[in-house]
Amino acid sequence: MGAVGSGVSPGDTIAALASGAGQAGVAVIRISGPGVPQIVTDLIGRLPAPRHAALAAFRDADGRAIDQGLVLYFPAPASFTGEHVAELHGHGSPVLVDLLLQRLVALGARLAGPGEFSQRAFLNDKLSLDQAEAIADAIAAKSAVTARAAVRALEGAFADEIEALVAELTALRVYTEAAIDFPDEEDVDFLGDGQILRRLDDIATDLAALRRAAGQGAGFRDGLRVVIVGRPNVGKSSLLNRLARRESAIVTDIAGTTRDVLTEQLSIDGLPLTLIDTAGLRDTLDPVEAEGVRRARAEIDTADRVLLVIDDTAGLTPDDQALIDEFANLASGAGLTLIANKSDLSGQRPGSCEIGELPGVRVSAHSGEGFEALGRHLKHLAGLDDQAEPVFVARRRHLTALDAAARHLVEARQVLTVDAAGDLVAEELRLAQNALGEITGQVTSDDLLGEIFSSFCIGK
Repeated sequence: MGAVGSGVSPGDTIAALASGAGQAGVAVIRISGPGVPQIVTDLIGRLPAPRHAALAAFRDADGRAIDQGLVLYFPAPASFTGEHVAELHGHGSPVLVDLLLQRLVALGARLAGPGEFSQRAFLNDKLSLDQAEAIADAIAAKSAVTARAAVRALEGAFADEIEALVAELTALRVYTEAAIDFPDEEDVDFLGDGQILRRLDDIATDLAALRRAAGQGAGFRDGLRVVIVGRPNVGKSSLLNRLARRESAIVTDIAGTTRDVLTEQLSIDGLPLTLIDTAGLRDTLDPVEAEGVRRARAEIDTADRVLLVIDDTAGLTPDDQALIDEFANLASGAGLTLIANKSDLSGQRPGSCEIGELPGVRVSAHSGEGFEALGRHLKHLAGLDDQAEPVFVARRRHLTALDAAARHLVEARQVLTVDAAGDLVAEELRLAQNALGEITGQVTSDDLLGEIFSSFCIGK
């Protein structure tokens, strides 16, 4: 599974703080590599029994105690990384941690880079690549839903689905290549007997189900970046406060109150949302407000979705229509949702609606009516159902690989049914299998590994 030449030196022994930085009750330092048994022996005077916690003093070169704590030793290959591993559980003082790391470096270890422990676990076939990514996703989870999905991916829920599909593709490749190599065997027309087509369609169906599940997992992991825009005094800040459930933004009747970009992180039924409130969009001679408008337009370029708030008591005004026209083809590819605010004053029924030809939601930021519909709308934009909870987390690169595999299956069906070209069918099946292998790391590149693990915490 592991790739050769990914930047990890098998002869190195690495060390890093595995627990959170700063003051704490306990700090955990992890060590991994061939030098662990000697380093631990030099540090505490003995090598503890495997997988048994031992109380010991951690000593410097002169025999003085740096700290006292527990030592756990995991001999290779029965460890997280597949190498000799030790964990030192000491007091959570940054000073003591630094002294202990200096001592480990003096004994022959080096400080680990980001994600290097997980990378070694992958290279030593302890984890698939998507499982290694799930470790980082579990640490970074912003909701209980996402955390549970990340743990399921770490347990192998996603990898098992991929491996099952790869096994189906492998079996079909074997059958197809037999049809190519032995076309006259027992006078059976392997390519025309319908079995390859049936099996190909079964695999495509299974892959489609996996793509849906992965899409949900990616939606919960990545969430949405939502920018709230509109003319002054339509209730943008009130909308933000209602969604955030706190008075995050200042609300007044004075146009131009919001001068800067205001960001809130929250979740709706486990879906992470980044909400950005912006200055009212209008021409102004006030240089400070003009800078706020410029920043608002810059945020729009980074959005997954733009919520254009209008005043429901005034209806769709020419100024609103001008903004709709402006945002019709956003460079970011984000779509536009109209939010008709102040339904409590307009007398209109709150909830999902169409405004012009655009999707909309009618709400009252004052009373809270219509916000359940807005939440459902945002979840739908992320590809999630009302009651959806992901089976596992997934990343954008996983979706890209699944899409590529699906395209190759479509092409395989085309060359089978139109051209009856067995060699081309086999090649498309191989390419589909390789695309799936990119997810688990069966097929990967050094550049991809470097990009993935560089985003990990040091110590993981």
